[in-house]
Amino acid sequence: MASADLSDELLCSICLSTFKDPVMLRCGHNFCRVCIDRVLDTQDGSGVYSCPECREEFQERPALMRNLYLHNVAERFLVTQKKQEEITGICCTYCVDSPVPAVRSCLHCEASLCEKHLRAHSKSPQHILSDPSTSLEKRECSVHKELLKYYCTQDAVCICVSCSLIRKHKGHKMESLDEASRKKKKKLRNVLHQLTTKKEKTEEKVRSLEECWRKAQEKAAGEAKRVTALCTDIRRRVDDLEKKVLSEISRQEKEESLSLSALIHQLEIKKDELSRKMRHIEELCNMTDPLTVLQEPDTGDLCDPEEEGGDEDTGGHDKQLHDGDDLSVAVISHTLHTLCEVITGIRRGIYVEDPADILLDVNTAGNNLLISDDLKTATRTQIIQNRPETAERFQYNQVMSRRGFTSGRHYWDVESSRSGIWCVGMCYPSIDRRGDQSYIGYNNKSWSLGRYNNQYSVIHDSEEIQLPDKISSDRVRICLDYEAGQLSFYELCDPIRHLHTFTAAFSEPLHAALGVVRVYIDGHYVDNWVMIRT
Repeated sequence: MASADLSDELLCSICLSTFKDPVMLRCGHNFCRVCIDRVLDTQDGSGVYSCPECREEFQERPALMRNLYLHNVAERFLVTQKKQEEITGICCTYCVDSPVPAVRSCLHCEASLCEKHLRAHSKSPQHILSDPSTSLEKRECSVHKELLKYYCTQDAVCICVSCSLIRKHKGHKMESLDEASRKKKKKLRNVLHQLTTKKEKTEEKVRSLEECWRKAQEKAAGEAKRVTALCTDIRRRVDDLEKKVLSEISRQEKEESLSLSALIHQLEIKKDELSRKMRHIEELCNMTDPLTVLQEPDTGDLCDPEEEGGDEDTGGHDKQLHDGDDLSVAVISHTLHTLCEVITGIRRGIYVEDPADILLDVNTAGNNLLISDDLKTATRTQIIQNRPETAERFQYNQVMSRRGFTSGRHYWDVESSRSGIWCVGMCYPSIDRRGDQSYIGYNNKSWSLGRYNNQYSVIHDSEEIQLPDKISSDRVRICLDYEAGQLSFYELCDPIRHLHTFTAAFSEPLHAALGVVRVYIDGHYVDNWVMIRT
């Protein structure tokens, strides 16, 4: 049997596809289980069931017997057909001896044609040719066996001419397949555009998160390296100090040992001499002959004349012994002082960093701000400075630094007057210079720490966070880690105290910024100031 004939024998007459889980009725006809169940369900309630193939009637719903043999044949056919298609693609239906690739498919004949059979194929209009396809049966109406030509928009299904005139599609709005396909493609393109946009946004988020991850890893590696270098340097300095102190202690110990050894030797000699004289006197005391005793020199003469003033000598020895009792602690004290300096430097955060050189830019200063000659202090004054009005000058009492930072870690300290309103922080050079949005901290291009009515707060993009603890020091440290996206404020007390840290992805150079406002105290205005101390 030819391959085309075999495929016809393995088609379900309801769905016109190769059998899937075939079952057999008592009349001997086979159908897909799903297909025949659907047909019998539509007949349920009428009291009579019939075979869709031969119309044989059954008084009761017929039992479905699985056709295992047909199931196996259909499965093997599908596997063989799939392998053949994988090897040769879609083959000509009429070239049964050896597979020949098809170039076109006829919708009317439901056959695929090679170049040879295409030339001999009918040119009649009803023979519609299309690209090669293995699913030609899907282009026919399963009920009328006619080509599908219209699309029912109400039921969203492709139908033939007969379906459009009779049965449930009659009176529904119809569209040609090309028009319906064009509309559907338009919708699909819109969906594709939306999905593409969502995919791009998702990819952007992934890239952003990966960048954050990379920066976090780099920061962690940098911090680990910095801490390792710091600890290594501290250990080296401590080891050097330890060696120095131990060497000094050893030197002093040897020096004292030599001095004490010589003194002990002298005293031992004196002790032996005294013992000898004592024995001689004892012998005189034990003699019975008065003449011998009297003829001996006087007891005072028995003492060495050099020992006159022996108490003073003894006192001298005692003084030497007292002086050698304690080692010098000068070196030890110096060592402890040096260690204290190292520890204090670490606590203040200045051990591995150098302060940034900040100079104020007079060209940005408001006209009621007096800038000192060293460009370090900004003072609010009632005397208008009459500087030219330029696009870069602030309308209000604010000023920026000349220098901007685009990378690295930096810090600087500021000192402020006790009274008044002031703010310190950083801003982009693109910050507005006029209007309420130009205040430092009240836009998305600046960050600040400010004082108002003895209350301290941090501000960014007009969002204010009041600091719960009172700041007692007049000095504040500002620390910038550009790559990490961190701007931190510290109170310079002992120990240094962290106040707040802003986190952002910095996109422009960052300049230091100051702002000062006058206050009315005891019947007169007081000029406030902010000074850069480093």
